[in-house]
Amino acid sequence: MKILVTGGAGFIGSAVVREIINHTEHSVCNFDKLTYAGNLESLVSVSDSDRYTFFKGDIADRAAVQQAFSEFAPDIVMNLAAESHVDRSIDGPAEFMQTNIMGTFTMLEVAREYFNGLDSDQKSRFRFHHISTDEVFGTLGETGFFTETTPYAPNSPYSASKASSDHLVRAWYETYGLPTLQTNCSNNYGPYHFPEKLIPLVILNALEGKPLPIYGNGLQIRDWLYVEDHARALLKVVFEGEIGSTYNIGGHNEQKNIDVVKSICAILDELSPKSTGNYEEQIVFVSDRPGHDLRYAIDASKISDELGWTPEETFETGLRKTVQWYLENHQWCGAVTKNKYDRERIGLKV
Repeated sequence: MKILVTGGAGFIGSAVVREIINHTEHSVCNFDKLTYAGNLESLVSVSDSDRYTFFKGDIADRAAVQQAFSEFAPDIVMNLAAESHVDRSIDGPAEFMQTNIMGTFTMLEVAREYFNGLDSDQKSRFRFHHISTDEVFGTLGETGFFTETTPYAPNSPYSASKASSDHLVRAWYETYGLPTLQTNCSNNYGPYHFPEKLIPLVILNALEGKPLPIYGNGLQIRDWLYVEDHARALLKVVFEGEIGSTYNIGGHNEQKNIDVVKSICAILDELSPKSTGNYEEQIVFVSDRPGHDLRYAIDASKISDELGWTPEETFETGLRKTVQWYLENHQWCGAVTKNKYDRERIGLKV
């Protein structure tokens, strides 16, 4: 099969591309705009494969998308291209609306035009898989879980833009018969994560002796999913999922933010101890994010029961692998952040 992956140079997208090249016989076209968070350095290990091609383009650019479809002729589209950082969406929501909403609209329209031109055998194979987030559901109380039927209640510009894109995908299936699938995942972590997000930011700040910032009281809860587990789940859905369906993907790993940071500190104390003191001493509490959701937790029983997927990594094993990877890959971290991001605090504009 020929798989077009948008956002294939991003964190989750690059994990999907590596999974396809390393563990299947399929071919992949990585369609990516190469924003600050899209880095071809994350694909060096597979870029020499004759089953891998790269196409630089913006999913909101119809001509570029049409060209990619025409030249690659995909059997499957996996739409991972998105602006994804909540803090950045607070400071500059317009880019999130353009990429996440108009970009998804453009992808759907080009895919619909392409699908309508396929013969019956090709149509039977074609899939459009849209990858989304659990943040579209808003926030949970102390109990309960997000399911595939949880009402949408986004609270940030980022989550609102993703909720909008999800609704577009549903509408293109219901109205036009485009064979779509959708997944909503919990917080991802793992190797090749751009260090604006909590886990890589804390690891790098800790090693450089910088403060480890905790938003508010640090009691916000997230369900953590190792990125390679997520990549395996996405391929499971696109090949075996029911057309028109949505699947929630979670790691079964609820953790308070403060506990995540303390766990990182403990692993670093073991693997890269400081000459004096410990890493927890660098923790500082800072003003909270505006509209910060209290708790996310995924009920992933549908994908488990119907498709047989469960995560292979526990939070403990996945976090240790992640910390070890960053200890061994300082060069990657420097390359992807140079002249782009100095780990400064953003997202406080209200």
